[in-house]
Amino acid sequence: MNADTELENQIDRWRGYVLRHQAIATTDADEMEDHLRGQIADLAAGGLDDDEAFLVAVKRMGRVDALSREFAREHSDRLWKQLVLTAEPPDGLGRRRHELSVVIGLVVAAAATVRIALEVMPELVLVRNATLLVLPFLAVYFGWKRRISPRTAITVAAAFVATGLIVNIYPFVDDGPTQAIVAIHAPIVLWFLVGVTYVGGRWRSGPRRMDFIRFTGEWVVYATLLGLGAAVLTGLTAGAFSALGITVDTVISQWLAPIAATGIVLLAAWLVEAKQSVVENIAPVLTKVFTPVTAVMLIVLLVAMVTSGDVVDVDRELLILIDLILVVVLGLLLYAISARDPHQRPELFDRLQLVLVVTALAVDAVMLTIMASRIAEFGFTANKTVALGLNLVLLVNLSWAAYLLFGFVRRRRGFDATERWQTDYLPAFGLWALAVVIAVPPLFDFA
Repeated sequence: MNADTELENQIDRWRGYVLRHQAIATTDADEMEDHLRGQIADLAAGGLDDDEAFLVAVKRMGRVDALSREFAREHSDRLWKQLVLTAEPPDGLGRRRHELSVVIGLVVAAAATVRIALEVMPELVLVRNATLLVLPFLAVYFGWKRRISPRTAITVAAAFVATGLIVNIYPFVDDGPTQAIVAIHAPIVLWFLVGVTYVGGRWRSGPRRMDFIRFTGEWVVYATLLGLGAAVLTGLTAGAFSALGITVDTVISQWLAPIAATGIVLLAAWLVEAKQSVVENIAPVLTKVFTPVTAVMLIVLLVAMVTSGDVVDVDRELLILIDLILVVVLGLLLYAISARDPHQRPELFDRLQLVLVVTALAVDAVMLTIMASRIAEFGFTANKTVALGLNLVLLVNLSWAAYLLFGFVRRRRGFDATERWQTDYLPAFGLWALAVVIAVPPLFDFA
Protein backbone atom coordinates (compact mmCIF):
# COMPACT_ATOMS: atom_id res chain seq x y z
CA MET A 1 0.00 0.00 0.00
CA ASN A 2 1.53 3.35 -1.06
CA ALA A 3 1.68 6.44 1.14
CA ASP A 4 -1.19 8.25 -0.60
CA THR A 5 -3.52 5.27 -0.18
CA GLU A 6 -2.63 4.92 3.49
CA LEU A 7 -3.29 8.64 4.07
CA GLU A 8 -6.69 8.38 2.36
CA ASN A 9 -7.55 5.38 4.55
CA GLN A 10 -6.64 7.33 7.69
CA ILE A 11 -8.80 10.28 6.64
CA ASP A 12 -11.71 7.92 5.85
CA ARG A 13 -11.39 6.30 9.29
CA TRP A 14 -11.40 9.71 10.99
CA ARG A 15 -14.43 10.89 8.98
CA GLY A 16 -16.36 7.66 9.57
CA TYR A 17 -15.74 7.83 13.30
CA VAL A 18 -16.95 11.44 13.48
CA LEU A 19 -20.16 10.69 11.56
CA ARG A 20 -20.98 7.45 13.37
CA HIS A 21 -20.89 9.26 16.71
CA GLN A 22 -23.26 11.94 15.36
CA ALA A 23 -21.06 14.77 16.56
CA ILE A 24 -21.68 16.80 13.41
CA ALA A 25 -23.67 16.62 10.18
CA THR A 26 -22.28 15.20 6.95
CA THR A 27 -22.05 18.63 5.37
CA ASP A 28 -19.97 19.98 8.24
CA ALA A 29 -17.78 16.87 8.00
CA ASP A 30 -17.15 17.73 4.34
CA GLU A 31 -15.95 21.22 5.24
CA MET A 32 -13.91 19.91 8.16
CA GLU A 33 -12.32 17.30 5.94
CA ASP A 34 -11.31 20.01 3.45
CA HIS A 35 -9.78 21.92 6.35
CA LEU A 36 -8.01 18.76 7.56
CA ARG A 37 -6.57 18.12 4.11
CA GLY A 38 -5.32 21.70 3.93
CA GLN A 39 -3.61 21.31 7.30
CA ILE A 40 -2.01 18.03 6.17
CA ALA A 41 -0.72 19.65 2.98
CA ASP A 42 0.81 22.56 4.91
CA LEU A 43 2.48 20.25 7.43
CA ALA A 44 3.77 17.96 4.68
CA ALA A 45 5.24 20.98 2.90
CA GLY A 46 7.02 21.77 6.17
CA GLY A 47 8.82 18.42 6.11
CA LEU A 48 6.53 16.02 8.04
CA ASP A 49 5.68 12.66 6.54
CA ASP A 50 2.02 11.73 5.88
CA ASP A 51 1.46 9.90 9.19
CA GLU A 52 2.91 12.73 11.24
CA ALA A 53 1.08 15.39 9.26
CA PHE A 54 -2.24 13.56 9.65
CA LEU A 55 -1.94 13.12 13.40
CA VAL A 56 -0.84 16.70 14.05
CA ALA A 57 -3.60 18.06 11.80
CA VAL A 58 -6.24 16.11 13.70
CA LYS A 59 -4.90 17.50 16.96
CA ARG A 60 -5.53 20.98 15.59
CA MET A 61 -9.17 20.24 14.73
CA GLY A 62 -10.49 21.91 17.87
CA ARG A 63 -14.19 21.44 17.03
CA VAL A 64 -13.99 17.67 17.43
CA ASP A 65 -11.34 17.56 20.10
CA ALA A 66 -13.57 15.71 22.58
CA LEU A 67 -14.44 13.19 19.92
CA SER A 68 -10.78 12.85 19.02
CA ARG A 69 -10.02 12.06 22.67
CA GLU A 70 -12.49 9.21 22.53
CA PHE A 71 -10.97 8.04 19.26
CA ALA A 72 -7.57 8.16 20.90
CA ARG A 73 -8.71 5.77 23.62
CA GLU A 74 -9.88 3.27 20.98
CA HIS A 75 -6.88 3.71 18.65
CA SER A 76 -3.93 4.06 21.00
CA ASP A 77 -1.75 2.12 18.56
CA ARG A 78 -1.72 5.22 16.32
CA LEU A 79 -0.29 7.45 19.12
CA TRP A 80 -3.39 9.64 19.31
CA LYS A 81 -3.08 9.87 23.09
CA GLN A 82 0.20 11.75 22.77
CA LEU A 83 -1.09 14.13 20.11
CA VAL A 84 -4.70 14.96 21.10
CA LEU A 85 -4.25 17.33 24.00
CA THR A 86 -6.12 20.60 24.37
CA ALA A 87 -9.08 22.16 22.63
CA GLU A 88 -8.70 25.11 20.31
CA PRO A 89 -11.41 27.58 19.31
CA PRO A 90 -13.67 26.37 16.53
CA ASP A 91 -12.87 27.61 13.05
CA GLY A 92 -16.40 28.87 12.38
CA LEU A 93 -17.31 26.21 9.91
CA GLY A 94 -20.96 26.67 8.86
CA ARG A 95 -23.41 26.15 6.11
CA ARG A 96 -23.58 28.44 3.18
CA ARG A 97 -25.87 31.38 3.91
CA HIS A 98 -27.72 31.15 0.63
CA GLU A 99 -28.33 27.41 0.52
CA LEU A 100 -32.11 27.61 0.97
CA SER A 101 -32.33 30.20 -1.81
CA VAL A 102 -30.43 27.85 -4.11
CA VAL A 103 -32.74 24.97 -3.21
CA ILE A 104 -35.86 27.05 -3.81
CA GLY A 105 -34.47 28.17 -7.16
CA LEU A 106 -33.84 24.56 -8.16
CA VAL A 107 -37.33 23.55 -7.01
CA VAL A 108 -38.86 26.29 -9.18
CA ALA A 109 -36.73 25.28 -12.18
CA ALA A 110 -37.56 21.58 -11.75
CA ALA A 111 -41.27 22.29 -11.28
CA ALA A 112 -41.32 24.45 -14.43
CA THR A 113 -39.58 21.69 -16.37
CA VAL A 114 -42.11 19.10 -15.21
CA ARG A 115 -45.02 21.41 -15.98
CA ILE A 116 -43.79 22.04 -19.54
CA ALA A 117 -43.22 18.29 -20.01
CA LEU A 118 -46.82 17.62 -19.00
CA GLU A 119 -47.96 19.79 -21.90
CA VAL A 120 -45.68 18.41 -24.62
CA MET A 121 -44.95 14.77 -23.75
CA PRO A 122 -47.29 11.81 -24.33
CA GLU A 123 -48.18 9.95 -21.14
CA LEU A 124 -45.94 6.90 -21.72
CA VAL A 125 -42.98 9.08 -22.66
CA LEU A 126 -43.58 11.22 -19.57
CA VAL A 127 -43.52 8.15 -17.32
CA ARG A 128 -40.16 7.07 -18.77
CA ASN A 129 -38.71 10.55 -18.31
CA ALA A 130 -40.21 11.44 -14.91
CA THR A 131 -37.01 11.14 -12.90
CA LEU A 132 -34.91 12.58 -15.73
CA LEU A 133 -36.89 15.78 -15.31
CA VAL A 134 -36.12 16.08 -11.58
CA LEU A 135 -32.98 14.23 -10.45
CA PRO A 136 -30.54 16.33 -12.52
CA PHE A 137 -31.57 19.31 -10.38
CA LEU A 138 -30.79 17.29 -7.24
CA ALA A 139 -27.40 16.43 -8.73
CA VAL A 140 -26.80 20.13 -9.38
CA TYR A 141 -27.61 20.89 -5.73
CA PHE A 142 -25.10 18.39 -4.40
CA GLY A 143 -22.53 19.31 -7.04
CA TRP A 144 -22.75 22.93 -5.88
CA LYS A 145 -22.76 22.02 -2.20
CA ARG A 146 -19.84 19.58 -2.43
CA ARG A 147 -17.89 21.75 -4.88
CA ILE A 148 -17.26 18.85 -7.19
CA SER A 149 -14.50 19.09 -9.75
CA PRO A 150 -15.27 20.07 -13.36
CA ARG A 151 -14.25 16.58 -14.45
CA THR A 152 -16.79 14.95 -12.12
CA ALA A 153 -19.48 17.41 -13.18
CA ILE A 154 -18.90 16.71 -16.88
CA THR A 155 -18.87 12.95 -16.30
CA VAL A 156 -22.14 13.00 -14.35
CA ALA A 157 -23.80 15.33 -16.85
CA ALA A 158 -22.72 13.10 -19.74
CA ALA A 159 -24.13 10.05 -17.93
CA PHE A 160 -27.47 11.83 -17.42
CA VAL A 161 -27.57 12.74 -21.12
CA ALA A 162 -26.66 9.20 -22.18
CA THR A 163 -29.40 7.74 -19.99
CA GLY A 164 -31.88 10.21 -21.43
CA LEU A 165 -30.92 9.27 -24.98
CA ILE A 166 -31.35 5.55 -24.29
CA VAL A 167 -34.72 6.09 -22.62
CA ASN A 168 -36.01 8.20 -25.52
CA ILE A 169 -34.32 6.76 -28.62
CA TYR A 170 -35.18 3.11 -28.08
CA PRO A 171 -38.22 2.20 -30.26
CA PHE A 172 -40.37 0.75 -27.48
CA VAL A 173 -43.62 -0.99 -28.30
CA ASP A 174 -46.51 0.83 -26.63
CA ASP A 175 -47.60 -0.89 -23.41
CA GLY A 176 -44.75 -3.41 -23.80
CA PRO A 177 -42.96 -4.80 -20.74
CA THR A 178 -39.52 -3.51 -21.75
CA GLN A 179 -40.79 0.07 -21.59
CA ALA A 180 -42.05 -0.51 -18.05
CA ILE A 181 -38.77 -2.22 -17.12
CA VAL A 182 -36.75 0.79 -18.29
CA ALA A 183 -39.12 3.18 -16.48
CA ILE A 184 -38.43 1.25 -13.24
CA HIS A 185 -34.67 0.81 -13.58
CA ALA A 186 -33.61 4.15 -15.10
CA PRO A 187 -34.37 6.00 -11.82
CA ILE A 188 -32.01 3.61 -10.01
CA VAL A 189 -29.22 4.47 -12.44
CA LEU A 190 -29.94 8.18 -12.03
CA TRP A 191 -30.00 7.89 -8.23
CA PHE A 192 -26.50 6.42 -8.32
CA LEU A 193 -25.41 9.38 -10.46
CA VAL A 194 -26.84 11.68 -7.79
CA GLY A 195 -24.80 9.61 -5.33
CA VAL A 196 -21.59 10.45 -7.20
CA THR A 197 -22.27 14.17 -6.66
CA TYR A 198 -23.38 13.56 -3.07
CA VAL A 199 -20.00 12.02 -2.18
CA GLY A 200 -18.17 14.83 -3.98
CA GLY A 201 -16.92 12.51 -6.71
CA ARG A 202 -15.10 10.24 -4.24
CA TRP A 203 -17.13 7.15 -5.11
CA ARG A 204 -14.23 4.74 -4.53
CA SER A 205 -14.24 5.53 -0.82
CA GLY A 206 -16.15 2.98 1.26
CA PRO A 207 -17.05 5.48 4.01
CA ARG A 208 -18.37 7.90 1.36
CA ARG A 209 -20.60 5.18 -0.06
CA MET A 210 -21.86 4.52 3.44
CA ASP A 211 -22.63 8.24 3.74
CA PHE A 212 -24.77 7.89 0.61
CA ILE A 213 -26.56 4.84 2.02
CA ARG A 214 -27.28 6.80 5.19
CA PHE A 215 -28.51 9.77 3.18
CA THR A 216 -30.79 7.55 1.06
CA GLY A 217 -32.46 6.08 4.15
CA GLU A 218 -32.93 9.50 5.72
CA TRP A 219 -34.20 10.96 2.43
CA VAL A 220 -36.86 8.22 2.23
CA VAL A 221 -38.01 9.10 5.76
CA TYR A 222 -38.30 12.83 5.04
CA ALA A 223 -39.81 12.38 1.56
CA THR A 224 -42.45 10.07 3.03
CA LEU A 225 -43.30 12.53 5.81
CA LEU A 226 -43.49 15.43 3.35
CA GLY A 227 -45.61 13.36 0.96
CA LEU A 228 -48.05 12.38 3.69
CA GLY A 229 -48.28 15.97 4.89
CA ALA A 230 -48.89 17.24 1.35
CA ALA A 231 -51.57 14.58 0.77
CA VAL A 232 -53.42 15.52 3.96
CA LEU A 233 -53.24 19.24 3.19
CA THR A 234 -54.41 18.67 -0.39
CA GLY A 235 -57.30 16.50 0.78
CA LEU A 236 -58.44 19.10 3.31
CA THR A 237 -58.20 21.88 0.74
CA ALA A 238 -60.11 19.88 -1.89
CA GLY A 239 -62.80 19.08 0.69
CA ALA A 240 -63.17 22.73 1.60
CA PHE A 241 -63.56 23.77 -2.06
CA SER A 242 -65.98 20.90 -2.66
CA ALA A 243 -68.16 22.14 0.21
CA LEU A 244 -68.29 25.49 -1.57
CA GLY A 245 -69.38 23.80 -4.80
CA ILE A 246 -66.05 24.39 -6.55
CA THR A 247 -64.27 21.48 -8.28
CA VAL A 248 -60.47 21.61 -8.10
CA ASP A 249 -59.64 18.09 -9.30
CA THR A 250 -58.03 19.32 -12.53
CA VAL A 251 -55.92 21.88 -10.70
CA ILE A 252 -54.71 19.22 -8.27
CA SER A 253 -53.89 16.59 -10.92
CA GLN A 254 -52.36 18.95 -13.51
CA TRP A 255 -50.63 21.49 -11.31
CA LEU A 256 -50.47 20.83 -7.59
CA ALA A 257 -49.58 17.11 -7.57
CA PRO A 258 -46.67 17.19 -10.07
CA ILE A 259 -45.24 20.41 -8.62
CA ALA A 260 -45.52 19.08 -5.04
CA ALA A 261 -43.87 15.77 -6.02
CA THR A 262 -41.01 17.65 -7.65
CA GLY A 263 -40.55 19.91 -4.64
CA ILE A 264 -40.58 16.98 -2.21
CA VAL A 265 -37.61 15.32 -3.96
CA LEU A 266 -35.42 18.39 -3.53
CA LEU A 267 -36.75 19.67 -0.22
CA ALA A 268 -36.37 16.24 1.42
CA ALA A 269 -32.70 16.24 0.40
CA TRP A 270 -32.22 19.74 1.78
CA LEU A 271 -33.93 18.82 5.05
CA VAL A 272 -31.68 15.78 5.46
CA GLU A 273 -28.68 18.05 5.02
CA ALA A 274 -30.01 20.82 7.26
CA LYS A 275 -31.58 18.71 10.03
CA GLN A 276 -29.47 15.62 9.90
CA SER A 277 -29.01 15.13 13.63
CA VAL A 278 -32.80 14.91 14.06
CA VAL A 279 -33.22 12.31 11.32
CA GLU A 280 -30.37 10.23 12.67
CA ASN A 281 -32.43 9.80 15.80
CA ILE A 282 -35.58 8.82 13.85
CA ALA A 283 -34.39 6.50 11.12
CA PRO A 284 -32.43 4.00 13.28
CA VAL A 285 -35.49 3.71 15.53
CA LEU A 286 -37.68 2.94 12.52
CA THR A 287 -35.17 0.34 11.41
CA LYS A 288 -35.25 -1.37 14.80
CA VAL A 289 -39.05 -1.38 14.77
CA PHE A 290 -39.48 -2.78 11.27
CA THR A 291 -36.67 -5.35 11.32
CA PRO A 292 -38.39 -7.82 13.72
CA VAL A 293 -41.81 -7.15 12.11
CA THR A 294 -40.42 -7.86 8.64
CA ALA A 295 -38.62 -10.99 9.89
CA VAL A 296 -41.89 -12.40 11.29
CA MET A 297 -43.72 -11.53 8.07
CA LEU A 298 -41.09 -13.28 5.96
CA ILE A 299 -41.18 -16.40 8.13
CA VAL A 300 -44.97 -16.59 7.82
CA LEU A 301 -44.73 -15.98 4.07
CA LEU A 302 -42.08 -18.67 3.65
CA VAL A 303 -44.14 -21.24 5.55
CA ALA A 304 -47.22 -20.35 3.48
CA MET A 305 -45.31 -20.70 0.21
CA VAL A 306 -43.77 -24.05 1.11
CA THR A 307 -47.03 -25.56 2.43
CA SER A 308 -49.31 -24.21 -0.32
CA GLY A 309 -48.64 -27.10 -2.71
CA ASP A 310 -47.11 -26.49 -6.13
CA VAL A 311 -45.08 -23.29 -5.68
CA VAL A 312 -44.52 -23.08 -9.43
CA ASP A 313 -48.15 -22.01 -9.84
CA VAL A 314 -47.81 -19.06 -7.46
CA ASP A 315 -49.54 -15.96 -8.82
CA ARG A 316 -47.28 -13.60 -10.83
CA GLU A 317 -48.37 -10.56 -8.81
CA LEU A 318 -47.33 -12.35 -5.61
CA LEU A 319 -43.86 -12.95 -7.03
CA ILE A 320 -43.52 -9.23 -7.80
CA LEU A 321 -44.62 -8.35 -4.26
CA ILE A 322 -42.13 -10.81 -2.79
CA ASP A 323 -39.32 -9.23 -4.82
CA LEU A 324 -40.33 -5.83 -3.47
CA ILE A 325 -40.27 -7.23 0.07
CA LEU A 326 -36.75 -8.57 -0.50
CA VAL A 327 -35.64 -5.14 -1.68
CA VAL A 328 -37.15 -3.63 1.49
CA VAL A 329 -35.22 -6.21 3.54
CA LEU A 330 -32.01 -5.13 1.83
CA GLY A 331 -32.86 -1.50 2.58
CA LEU A 332 -33.42 -2.27 6.25
CA LEU A 333 -30.13 -4.14 6.40
CA LEU A 334 -28.18 -1.37 4.68
CA TYR A 335 -29.56 1.39 6.83
CA ALA A 336 -29.15 -0.57 10.06
CA ILE A 337 -25.49 -1.12 9.14
CA SER A 338 -24.98 2.55 8.29
CA ALA A 339 -26.42 3.66 11.65
CA ARG A 340 -24.49 1.17 13.80
CA ASP A 341 -21.24 1.77 15.66
CA PRO A 342 -18.98 -1.09 14.49
CA HIS A 343 -17.04 -0.98 17.74
CA GLN A 344 -20.01 -2.10 19.85
CA ARG A 345 -20.32 -5.74 20.84
CA PRO A 346 -23.03 -8.01 19.37
CA GLU A 347 -26.49 -7.40 20.81
CA LEU A 348 -30.03 -8.72 20.39
CA PHE A 349 -30.76 -6.53 17.37
CA ASP A 350 -27.79 -8.05 15.52
CA ARG A 351 -29.28 -11.51 16.06
CA LEU A 352 -32.64 -10.27 14.77
CA GLN A 353 -30.87 -8.96 11.70
CA LEU A 354 -29.26 -12.34 11.16
CA VAL A 355 -32.69 -14.02 11.39
CA LEU A 356 -34.07 -11.50 8.89
CA VAL A 357 -31.25 -12.07 6.40
CA VAL A 358 -31.36 -15.87 6.68
CA THR A 359 -35.15 -15.88 6.21
CA ALA A 360 -34.82 -13.55 3.23
CA LEU A 361 -32.25 -15.94 1.78
CA ALA A 362 -34.67 -18.84 2.12
CA VAL A 363 -37.44 -16.83 0.43
CA ASP A 364 -35.02 -15.82 -2.32
CA ALA A 365 -34.09 -19.47 -2.88
CA VAL A 366 -37.77 -20.39 -3.25
CA MET A 367 -38.21 -17.50 -5.69
CA LEU A 368 -35.27 -18.70 -7.78
CA THR A 369 -36.73 -22.22 -7.83
CA ILE A 370 -40.08 -20.88 -9.06
CA MET A 371 -38.49 -18.74 -11.76
CA ALA A 372 -36.16 -21.49 -12.95
CA SER A 373 -39.14 -23.85 -13.28
CA ARG A 374 -41.17 -21.29 -15.20
CA ILE A 375 -38.30 -20.44 -17.52
CA ALA A 376 -37.68 -24.15 -18.19
CA GLU A 377 -41.36 -24.64 -19.06
CA PHE A 378 -42.22 -21.41 -20.90
CA GLY A 379 -38.87 -19.87 -21.87
CA PHE A 380 -37.33 -16.48 -21.16
CA THR A 381 -39.28 -13.24 -21.23
CA ALA A 382 -38.11 -9.73 -20.41
CA ASN A 383 -39.84 -9.74 -17.01
CA LYS A 384 -38.51 -13.19 -16.08
CA THR A 385 -34.98 -12.26 -17.11
CA VAL A 386 -34.98 -9.11 -15.02
CA ALA A 387 -36.55 -10.86 -12.02
CA LEU A 388 -34.05 -13.71 -12.25
CA GLY A 389 -31.13 -11.28 -12.40
CA LEU A 390 -32.42 -9.27 -9.45
CA ASN A 391 -32.81 -12.36 -7.31
CA LEU A 392 -29.31 -13.55 -8.20
CA VAL A 393 -27.85 -10.14 -7.27
CA LEU A 394 -29.74 -10.24 -3.98
CA LEU A 395 -28.70 -13.86 -3.37
CA VAL A 396 -25.00 -13.02 -3.57
CA ASN A 397 -25.40 -9.98 -1.31
CA LEU A 398 -27.55 -11.66 1.33
CA SER A 399 -25.51 -14.89 1.37
CA TRP A 400 -22.25 -13.19 2.23
CA ALA A 401 -24.00 -10.77 4.57
CA ALA A 402 -25.46 -13.73 6.48
CA TYR A 403 -22.02 -15.35 6.69
CA LEU A 404 -20.41 -12.17 8.02
CA LEU A 405 -23.23 -11.44 10.46
CA PHE A 406 -23.05 -14.99 11.79
CA GLY A 407 -19.33 -14.57 12.38
CA PHE A 408 -19.93 -11.26 14.13
CA VAL A 409 -22.66 -12.67 16.38
CA ARG A 410 -20.29 -15.52 17.26
CA ARG A 411 -17.57 -12.89 17.92
CA ARG A 412 -15.24 -14.40 15.34
CA ARG A 413 -14.92 -11.17 13.32
CA GLY A 414 -15.68 -7.48 13.67
CA PHE A 415 -18.76 -5.70 12.37
CA ASP A 416 -16.63 -3.59 10.03
CA ALA A 417 -16.35 -6.62 7.72
CA THR A 418 -20.13 -6.52 7.17
CA GLU A 419 -20.00 -2.78 6.57
CA ARG A 420 -17.17 -3.12 4.05
CA TRP A 421 -19.04 -5.88 2.20
CA GLN A 422 -22.10 -3.71 1.71
CA THR A 423 -20.17 -0.63 0.57
CA ASP A 424 -18.04 -2.74 -1.79
CA TYR A 425 -21.13 -4.45 -3.21
CA LEU A 426 -23.22 -1.29 -3.58
CA PRO A 427 -22.07 -0.50 -7.16
CA ALA A 428 -23.34 -3.94 -8.24
CA PHE A 429 -26.93 -2.73 -7.89
CA GLY A 430 -26.26 0.34 -10.02
CA LEU A 431 -24.43 -1.72 -12.65
CA TRP A 432 -27.29 -4.24 -12.72
CA ALA A 433 -29.85 -1.47 -13.25
CA LEU A 434 -27.67 0.01 -15.99
CA ALA A 435 -27.36 -3.38 -17.72
CA VAL A 436 -31.14 -3.77 -17.60
CA VAL A 437 -31.73 -0.33 -19.12
CA ILE A 438 -29.19 -0.83 -21.92
CA ALA A 439 -29.44 -4.53 -22.78
CA VAL A 440 -32.91 -5.89 -21.96
CA PRO A 441 -34.99 -3.85 -24.45
CA PRO A 442 -32.95 -4.80 -27.57
CA LEU A 443 -32.65 -8.42 -26.38
CA PHE A 444 -36.45 -8.68 -26.50
CA ASP A 445 -37.01 -6.48 -29.58
CA PHE A 446 -38.26 -3.54 -27.46
CA ALA A 447 -41.55 -5.38 -26.94
